[in-house]
Amino acid sequence: MKRQLSIGFALLMLLLLALACNLPGRQAAPTPSEPTPNRTMTALFELVQTQVVIPSPLPSATPQAAVSTNTPPPSPSPLPTSTAVQPTQPPASPTVTSTAALRSAGSYTVPFLSEAPKLDGVWDEWKTTAYPMKLVVYGKENHTGKEDLEGSFRIGWDNTYLYLAVKVIDDQYAQNASGIDLYKGDSIELLLDVDLLGDLNSRELNNDDYQLVISPGKGSTSGDKEAYLYYPTGKAGSRTDVKIASEGGSGLYRIEAAIPWSIFGITPADGQRYGFAVSVSDNDREDQNVQQSMVSMVPNRRLTDPTTWALLTLRR
Repeated sequence: MKRQLSIGFALLMLLLLALACNLPGRQAAPTPSEPTPNRTMTALFELVQTQVVIPSPLPSATPQAAVSTNTPPPSPSPLPTSTAVQPTQPPASPTVTSTAALRSAGSYTVPFLSEAPKLDGVWDEWKTTAYPMKLVVYGKENHTGKEDLEGSFRIGWDNTYLYLAVKVIDDQYAQNASGIDLYKGDSIELLLDVDLLGDLNSRELNNDDYQLVISPGKGSTSGDKEAYLYYPTGKAGSRTDVKIASEGGSGLYRIEAAIPWSIFGITPADGQRYGFAVSVSDNDREDQNVQQSMVSMVPNRRLTDPTTWALLTLRR
């Protein structure tokens, strides 16, 4: 600071010396009303103020550049692959254990019969559940109501036979067919898929699907009884080893049958499951062999589609 003042004073003295050399010899006389101001020192001082620039003190440090308030945030670091969360694996396909998943037409449990029923067409010794058969699955245009055709059935088993008892409400008994035409008269039909899990979703018949038709009697329930196997076609034909008993007639009849397991080529055991359906065919015309209608235990029974059949489970 002292150095700066010394420089300023030196400049001031140089200016005073220059002015002194250029002053005129005489000055004009001032008017009486204004005193003559002493402009010499005032002008020099003003001149020094306009010429001398006192430098600002040097900054002690270089100022930092202004930081923008709009600086974008740093990009997020990617997750390390070693700590990435693994997706949850879907559960494995469930094993077929639920009966509802096997057949949507229903599930039926067959009790083991420690004593074989007496085959006489009478139901008095049967203690098993009676299931209805009143769903019209063929010939709806010919079905006039409950009195025309409706039924119920009971079922059981032992190591030798599958037992079936059927009661049918039918206002007109008509069965005059035989052999391959047996279904064209009043008759009972049993469908059985003996390899249920082997072709669970197959919608066509194959060698493990059976269709057996049973006649209560030709001409009347006291006439000749008969059973005919239609499928598998390689085993088709009359089955004299099926035991049949029946009684009744027009209005109502009953039938009992003992069907050998050997027909189906299987050895029964507790817990075995099969595809299954029982239905009743009706003919009201004694002068003609024709299948006019059919009622069943399953709502959408189709002979050629085993997936429309129900589930049968053997229980001891």
